[in-house]
Amino acid sequence: MGILDAFGSLASALLAGFVMLAFAVLSLFVTVFVVDLAAAIAGLNPEDGFVVLGATILAGTAILAGGVGFAKPETDA
Repeated sequence: MGILDAFGSLASALLAGFVMLAFAVLSLFVTVFVVDLAAAIAGLNPEDGFVVLGATILAGTAILAGGVGFAKPETDA
């Protein structure tokens, strides 16, 4: 049964990774829209590269901040 549990864990980790990647890409697209809209409201017209850079920084830090709480080391009990 041990080898089947290992494959189940691997499949679960891969599926979770793909889902998290999809949500990361989706959050980046939403953040690009928000940054572009905020710049337009402020009367600014930044180049597209700067909009994407700002959105990437915001989305990346939000993803990292959301995942930090789950990084607890395992303890043997």
